Amino acid sequence: MDNHYEAQEEGEYVPKASSKQSNVLPLWGNERTMNLNPLILTNIQSSHYFKVNLYELKTYHEVIDEIYYKVTHLEPWEKGSRRTSGQTGMCGGVRGVGAGGIVSTAYCLLYKLFTLKLTRKQLNGLITHCDSPYIRALGFMYIRYTQPPTSLLDWYDPYLDDEEELDVKAGGGQTMRIGLMLRQWLMKLEWFSTLFPRIPVPIQQKIQKHLEDRFPAHVTQTNINSGGSSTGGGGGDREDRKWDRERGGRDWGRERDREWREDHTRDYLRDDRERDNNRGDRNRDRDRRDKDRERFREERDRVDRDRRHRDKSPQKSGRSPHRDRSPYRDRSPRREHSRHHHHSSRDKEYKHKRDKH
Repeated sequence: MDNHYEAQEEGEYVPKASSKQSNVLPLWGNERTMNLNPLILTNIQSSHYFKVNLYELKTYHEVIDEIYYKVTHLEPWEKGSRRTSGQTGMCGGVRGVGAGGIVSTAYCLLYKLFTLKLTRKQLNGLITHCDSPYIRALGFMYIRYTQPPTSLLDWYDPYLDDEEELDVKAGGGQTMRIGLMLRQWLMKLEWFSTLFPRIPVPIQQKIQKHLEDRFPAHVTQTNINSGGSSTGGGGGDREDRKWDRERGGRDWGRERDREWREDHTRDYLRDDRERDNNRGDRNRDRDRRDKDRERFREERDRVDRDRRHRDKSPQKSGRSPHRDRSPYRDRSPRREHSRHHHHSSRDKEYKHKRDKH
């Protein structure tokens, strides 16, 4: 399905005739991060579920079984795990920026599939799986994150009117049809609190033209707006309805293209600010590590100084305390008297012998 676009007329999409293709899938964008939001990727790689539970899964079929039993929604975060109250602006939990939380099982398994380096046959097996719509949905999401923009419509086109339903919201209450979900992924970058990779403007225009031809604007818009909250986290439905009321035909298309380009410009600026914020966070972390290292070095030096001081101090002998008495310990009066008496007797004896001679 990795075909390219051919244009018979300007803006018209015509798929090439199918031919035998390599089983090796190309990877588009960042081959290390899977083009995921850095905050989501960091939470995935540090989560206990990914590092311990999913580490034990080594094969494609084991991961499919895990998806079947564990995935219940398609949001990047588990319900109630993101604390965004009191935050405003770029930290208000919108457009892929926020305080994070507990990353969802679906996104952990999505990244696990990425580490397996799926083949074309395996990916086709995911999107046509009959056991669970969440297995199919993760296959389609894998395509949206990793495949070249030129091949997205070739992958999605056979399933744009798929009627199978699934609940995409954490905690439930937001049912969507797979076909409608795929149309939204082709037209919108936002998916709940994160963003899909951008599609270049010329390719986006061809996709939009194809969708308008296959699904007339009023039918597509009616389907998207029906059911209220069935838009899967896309934040622009109110604006879409407003444009429907106020604009029509070619004017609406031109204004929509202008709005789309402005959104992309804002996204680029937002990414620049996000990179600056991440760089500031890394600098703060580096300063904190330097301070901790300096404190450790000072503590080690202090311990070494104390040890050297103890080594230089004289050691106490193991002798009995009675042997440490003063050298004059035997100079008691009685012993002094005995000593003088002994000397005086010896002197008298010597004098007596001298006089005798």
